[in-house]
Amino acid sequence: MKKFINDPGDVVAQALAGLAAAHAELRIDPENQLVVRGDAPIRGKVGIVSGGGSGHEPLHGGFVGPGMLDAACAGEVFTSPVPDQIVAATRAVDGGAGVLHIVKNYTGDVLNFEMAADLAADDKITVETVLVNDDVAVEDSTWTAGRRGTGATLIVEKVAGALAEERAPLADVAAIGRLVNERSGSFAVALTAATTPAAGQPGFDLPDDEMEVGVGIHGEPGRQRATVTGAREVAALMVEAILEAKPGLGDNAIVLLNGLGGTPLIELYLLFGEVSKLVNVRRSLVGNYVTSLDMAGASLTLCQADDEILRLWDAPVRTPGLRWGS
Repeated sequence: MKKFINDPGDVVAQALAGLAAAHAELRIDPENQLVVRGDAPIRGKVGIVSGGGSGHEPLHGGFVGPGMLDAACAGEVFTSPVPDQIVAATRAVDGGAGVLHIVKNYTGDVLNFEMAADLAADDKITVETVLVNDDVAVEDSTWTAGRRGTGATLIVEKVAGALAEERAPLADVAAIGRLVNERSGSFAVALTAATTPAAGQPGFDLPDDEMEVGVGIHGEPGRQRATVTGAREVAALMVEAILEAKPGLGDNAIVLLNGLGGTPLIELYLLFGEVSKLVNVRRSLVGNYVTSLDMAGASLTLCQADDEILRLWDAPVRTPGLRWGS
């Protein structure tokens, strides 16, 4: 294993210290492993909290800032954050208008965010939850009951974050997040496995001439192993899988062509070019946003957007991982 780390057991804490050094506008809570917006809590604004296992950067800590998240909880690599972390984040961003939890559908995340919401209620903090379950590859997986939460998490966080910035009430912010999730579907293909710092070796064996079709962001198995093929065929496979599960998502779509950590941009743009021939692209985002450490592969997310979703997507955002507008 060749990685730029010091101690495999201290990767997350040291990475958060580096994030703090690079982005003075953020506040880091090293005890609870939180990334918090520097001006939080903001009076009268819905606070938005997300999080999950580390290793998917820039999700979630890289999406903390104006127009997106107010705080992110960093679990250990591929491990859910614990309830105490989530409660601390919820308290840190509560400005009196309630707090929205955006939760990817993995068993540990769901249970721990539910426990945290109950604990926050004891502090008289109103919490709503948006569960993201956009991965159409499999109905149930290694770590989930139901579909996994993947790339649509970014779109939910961006759109809900923009509406919260406008001081919309909690019920409305939660509703737009749920609508984005309902209108989104994702599908991923891997060419290699990820190597976690603690393990020091790839998480699964994948022959040189095979790809994992429908892989999860922790390396969970997909639908099948298939012979590696060209970008045109991979793009068609991903689009067809999403539209078969959720017809209509290719119309007026926000399209995220996401790298899983080890795929160069030249390949991602090539793939996006093929996808763009198959769907009606209204907005696009290409790059590494919801990764799986060093996995070579790509995921496609389609979100069927109406005028309001597009307006909120276009709204200004200033985070380490996503930044546009004034």
